[in-house]
Amino acid sequence: MLSAEEQLKVIESGTMQIVPLAGLKKKLAEGRPLTIKLGVDPTSPDLHLGHAVPLRKMRQFQDLGHNVVLIIGSGTALIGDPSGRDSTRPPLTEEQVEANAATYVEQAMKVLDPERTRVVFNGEWLKPLDLARMLGLMGKFTVARILEREDFSNRYKNQQPIALHEFLYPVLQAYDSVVVEADVEMGGNDQIFNLLAGRDLMEKSGMEPQVALTMPLLVGTDGAKKMSKSYGNYVGLTDDAADMYGKLMSIPDELIATYYRLASTLPVDEVDAIEAGLSDGTADPYRLKRELAANICDLYHGEGAGEKAAAAFDALFKEHKRPDAPEVAVELVPNDEGCIYLPPVLVACGLAKSAGEARRLIDGGAVRLNDEPVAPKDYNVDPARVAGAFVQVGKRHAAQLV
Repeated sequence: MLSAEEQLKVIESGTMQIVPLAGLKKKLAEGRPLTIKLGVDPTSPDLHLGHAVPLRKMRQFQDLGHNVVLIIGSGTALIGDPSGRDSTRPPLTEEQVEANAATYVEQAMKVLDPERTRVVFNGEWLKPLDLARMLGLMGKFTVARILEREDFSNRYKNQQPIALHEFLYPVLQAYDSVVVEADVEMGGNDQIFNLLAGRDLMEKSGMEPQVALTMPLLVGTDGAKKMSKSYGNYVGLTDDAADMYGKLMSIPDELIATYYRLASTLPVDEVDAIEAGLSDGTADPYRLKRELAANICDLYHGEGAGEKAAAAFDALFKEHKRPDAPEVAVELVPNDEGCIYLPPVLVACGLAKSAGEARRLIDGGAVRLNDEPVAPKDYNVDPARVAGAFVQVGKRHAAQLV
């Protein structure tokens, strides 16, 4: 195991807050494997690189010899995390939690070492809590303390409703730390109140309090907003390698160092050198971006995936070749006007999720038939134009009709 000072350098890389830093130094100096906790409510079945930021830090802890506990919020998700919310979050059903958790864990294990990861469900200890135990936990917190949370405080001042059960969320998340005897709890920077609540409860329970460690929110590929599916600026962990590579090549140069630090597998010293090279102008941003994209593709799709994705990218954008396209058999039935209504054809090819999305793609100029663009609002096309056509959406998505 590395010395406490060497470990701290790795741990601090990319973090937002470590509270208290002296507490982490003290724990590392003890020379024992620490218990690192990350709690997640599986609100969505699909993860993106932003979700993976704390997982990457957890993997660094594992590589330093520490123990990782991934807590799936099968109990807390029934309340819904109020962090950063200006309204009550709709709770998930147990069926939704179970379905989302399965895919979450599968994707998380692309980052974490499965053999060194303990996965637990907090419903196992939260659901059996009786009234006496619940009242005992609630008695360790005051309303004034809970209202210190910025989101609760803002909603209270703005006379926006706060449901009583929302006050329970930080209490129950804190209780998770007591149960697993966490040394460090990780989370996004918007989670700092919940993490500090865990410190308070552990201390009041006669335990050594955990250290709160927060990670920044990853800025999306647009270089402006946090990565989010709703903003369309995300790189999904389940995106195919070619898509992942293409999206990463689109990030602004000023985000290269951040993505290396928060999303790649490179050691901290190498990332420091890349950051220095970008700062003094000695590094080539385009080359670094290609290497970054390949590294992340290899991480989520296996060794060699990045090289293949790079070749596909070059064929598409440098040699202007058609993208690879699966053959798709689609029944083409003319409508009353003798035309083929194009939106359902795009859906049948897997190039759009719905007819509405297909129309938006056509209106945005993203659809081509046999390399010829489809004009906006041109939803009904001549059957001869569609039969056996090479259908393309954007630069990377296509299908060969048969």
